[in-house]
Amino acid sequence: MRTKSVGKKKINVVTLGCSKNVYDSEVLMSQLKANGKEVVHEDKGDIVVINTCGFIDNAKEESINTILDYVEAKNRGEVEKVFVTGCLSERYKPDLIREIPDVDQYFGTRDLPILLKHLGADYKHELVGERMTTTPKHYAYLKISEGCDRPCSFCAIPLMRGGHVSTPIEKLVTEAQKLAKKGTKELILIAQDLTYYGLDIYKKRALGDLLKELVKVEGIEWIRLHYAFPSGFPEDVLDIIREEEKVCNYIDIPLQHINSDLLKSMKRGTTHEKTDALLSKFREKVPDMAIRTTLIVGYPGETEERFQELKDWVREQRFDRLGCFTYSHEENTSAYVLEDDIPQEIKEARVEEIMELQSQISWEKNQEKIGNIYKCIFDRKEGNYFVGRTEYDSPDVDNTVLVSAENTYISIGDFADVRITSAEEFDLYGELT
Repeated sequence: MRTKSVGKKKINVVTLGCSKNVYDSEVLMSQLKANGKEVVHEDKGDIVVINTCGFIDNAKEESINTILDYVEAKNRGEVEKVFVTGCLSERYKPDLIREIPDVDQYFGTRDLPILLKHLGADYKHELVGERMTTTPKHYAYLKISEGCDRPCSFCAIPLMRGGHVSTPIEKLVTEAQKLAKKGTKELILIAQDLTYYGLDIYKKRALGDLLKELVKVEGIEWIRLHYAFPSGFPEDVLDIIREEEKVCNYIDIPLQHINSDLLKSMKRGTTHEKTDALLSKFREKVPDMAIRTTLIVGYPGETEERFQELKDWVREQRFDRLGCFTYSHEENTSAYVLEDDIPQEIKEARVEEIMELQSQISWEKNQEKIGNIYKCIFDRKEGNYFVGRTEYDSPDVDNTVLVSAENTYISIGDFADVRITSAEEFDLYGELT
């Protein structure tokens, strides 16, 4: 009977927060695996590495609760060591050391080589593009840059992630090729700010140049854009979205608000009029584009009148996808000097109002899809349905397409053409053609 060798510890990586953290965890796991370590993602292990989020209050609370849970498990003897990395650790390391001293070590967002040393591993530079993906194998995130140079008043990301650093095109192409060889068909491009890509290393906005190279990668069928900043958007990207079949007619562009005074206070570098003009350009150049945005309600100074302006604008723009969050008063951001003057219950009521409005818009837009045929990629089987997505939908955040599994079989990760037969607010139902 074989037994686990002495010193062979299983390392469990736990990921909290956004897709950028998912990517970072995947890089960490690939480094550990290359060092001969046994590594799992959110499973049982002797050593736990928690990759935290420190963006807003809810995320910080989840991260702290997760740390406390694993510290308790350590005290019960269920795990041997607990390490903490990521954004919360970068931002609040002295406080965390003081408040939760039972964690073995805290690391920041750019401390990967040091973290590896503590795990008995060496950072391997030759592993460019190597990742142990934690997503289903048919789609993967591709982080094209780190950090952010934008001055948004409400945002703590530059405090945690540092300034903007683009990854060279050739490295990203290599990574995409390696992912494609492992079965990845959809690349989801992520960054704190896609539109700033290339300014630091190429002295120009180079997202379009990157897309032109990525579409050449054999095996990749869809490329999706997430987190594009509205100010300074490179318009050549719109031509590429329209002309390149592999680039999805989809963009995620967090607009945050529409009142010009609030946008100025938020340091977003735009106005109501400029935002409308940009959205008109999107729709003019790519008529079939699905636009996803996110909004913040309850920012200091958001009067009832300014909130009404936001509501009217959402009704008028009829976004395909929309998320809404309450303003979080974050220390060390420039908005922290402002009075957090909107009570939490009003912030939450405003989120509900926006999302109720968007739910109706989404229902109406989905009714228009009935009878149409869409190319879909299938992510999983859930109950009696195969669950897929159109090119207008990103995993976990957007609409799904449900096909009955009773008389149909679809391989997970495959594409199929689906005729839509009925629709709800956020789900489409269909049958294979």
